[in-house]
Amino acid sequence: MLNWSRILRTFCCTAAIAAMPAWSEPAELPPATVTPATMPPASLAPVSFEQDIHPLLASRCFACHGGDRAQGRFSMATREAILDGGASGSAVELGDSAKSYLIELVAGLDPDLPMPPDGPPLSDEEVGKLRRWIDDGLPWEFSYGAPGIHSPTELRKVEAPRIYGHPVDLLLTSYFREYGLARPEPIDDRAFIRRASLDVIGLLPTPEQVAAFESDPDPDKRAKLIRTLLDDDIAYAEHWMTFWNDALRNDYVGTGYIDGGRSQITQWLWGALASNMPYDKFTRGLVNPSGPSSSGFINGIVWRGVINSSETPPMQAARGVAQVFMGINLKCASCHDSFVDHWTLEQAYGLAAAFSEESLELVRCDVNQGVTAEPAFLWGELGGIDAAESLLARREQVAELVTTPDNGWFSRAIVNRLWASFYGRGIVEPLEQLEGPPWHGELMDWLAKDFIDHDYDVKHLIERMLTAKVYQWPSIDREVERDFVFEGPLVKRLSAEQFLDSLAQVTGVWPETAHFEDTRLEGRPIRAWRTTADTLMVALGRPNREQIILRREEDATTLQALEMTNGDPLYDRLEAASQALTTDPAFSGNGAIPAFLFERAFQREPLPVETEIATSLLEEAGDDSGIADLLWIMALSPEFQYIR
Repeated sequence: MLNWSRILRTFCCTAAIAAMPAWSEPAELPPATVTPATMPPASLAPVSFEQDIHPLLASRCFACHGGDRAQGRFSMATREAILDGGASGSAVELGDSAKSYLIELVAGLDPDLPMPPDGPPLSDEEVGKLRRWIDDGLPWEFSYGAPGIHSPTELRKVEAPRIYGHPVDLLLTSYFREYGLARPEPIDDRAFIRRASLDVIGLLPTPEQVAAFESDPDPDKRAKLIRTLLDDDIAYAEHWMTFWNDALRNDYVGTGYIDGGRSQITQWLWGALASNMPYDKFTRGLVNPSGPSSSGFINGIVWRGVINSSETPPMQAARGVAQVFMGINLKCASCHDSFVDHWTLEQAYGLAAAFSEESLELVRCDVNQGVTAEPAFLWGELGGIDAAESLLARREQVAELVTTPDNGWFSRAIVNRLWASFYGRGIVEPLEQLEGPPWHGELMDWLAKDFIDHDYDVKHLIERMLTAKVYQWPSIDREVERDFVFEGPLVKRLSAEQFLDSLAQVTGVWPETAHFEDTRLEGRPIRAWRTTADTLMVALGRPNREQIILRREEDATTLQALEMTNGDPLYDRLEAASQALTTDPAFSGNGAIPAFLFERAFQREPLPVETEIATSLLEEAGDDSGIADLLWIMALSPEFQYIR
């Protein structure tokens, strides 16, 4: 494809150069008059290290002075490192920012040494915040001890108000009051059953289920619906296979499966979800597998050819365990000391050594450091890993340290990911940087402790989240700002699997070939998770699962538009559906088809104008292509593609 903007830009530049006069020796210019910069005043308002200072350091300073990078022998990775200064001597004078060399540099007082050296200079407001921080004594504090220092593993001790009401709603009451948010009217029954059904089992409710739910006078029917959905073990497990296949890099085809460099865990994972295996046991079965059926996750992928040292199976295991089960991203630290958080190369290799049959030497950016890694857990206060033990014994030690109730990051991580799944955004973002500031830390830790107290029952945790009144609030259809304020569930887009399963429910046409079989699935339709990804599923976001995916992208793309309008997979599905509906004796005329499809796709009857348009479309076509066109229009509508 021609890049017309680049061609036009090149043409214009060429024309401009051609029109320039010939070069001649410039006349001598008078010396420039330089106006010396002045030091901005310190901020009068209090500053937060977590909210104001650390983001500034991470974005403007850490590239040269964060992690293991210390240009001019000056590091800003810790408070102590800043106080130590660098090659030029002391960087800050505690309590006196006006005399601090760091402020002199970032304020531009030395024109020969501007800091940062690249990009725009710091604004007066940013310099003022740094000044106030130094004047206040250089405090280095986080809600959880987020990036920059080790974080407490112990959960907060949170008591929900002892009054009538749902604990989640009660914990959020003061939060809503602080932000001046009024409680809106809940969504209606049809919207609720659609939202809950798609969230819990990944399927649309049938017209019969919608009618029964609407006519039920029980005031507790919404809570009972959540329980009924959770009790459908097979539908529940089928839906959540997608969630865990993405996180655990499990698939049917792809890199490593042909040559034995990768193994499936599908059968084990299916059984664990169908039986609602306690989450601590589930995790131990993956971190310290007792047999080959669940070893695929921890063994990782044996890549062919030359690979980066950070992609060895032991390092994959360390990164995977930290990211999936504790919300910690060690990707940077597996190559060098991270300059966006506090994790170091030594810590990443310490955890990787626990999963290695042989000793590991630290390799920084593919340069061997000649130092042997000692097996160690990320938080030493929880316990150690015995280097003298066998690989199996060391894996068992890691599994116990990950899942111990004393490790708050374990329970927090699954709470955060499930909350994001239902409400559209985690209590902490990004999901794999759990040490970041939560918008409501007490809520997260109360849910985490409640999860532990109920024996790591994932269905109980889901029920807690979805029976809260706030889950019934209207969805928020807007972009998420950096300074996020929770106002209710965000609009979510159907996943590739949800989209195809929902379309199959509407049309009655399901896939014919499955790549996974189980006696518990006999006689049931073949849902999308049991098939390999075609071009439509890939366009709709199903990943190749060679990397850990904790959240799929939901933004619409050009590829999706092209595939949905011209792709064969969707066309073939709609054609098969139109032929099936045309030959169905239940439809004696075109008038019955719109109502049938609307009730199944949108959980409502069509409006008179919709019936008129749909009927006209069917009559003009005169054959089954009219049904395919109507289905295509419905499938592309936001009402079908989004969970509201």
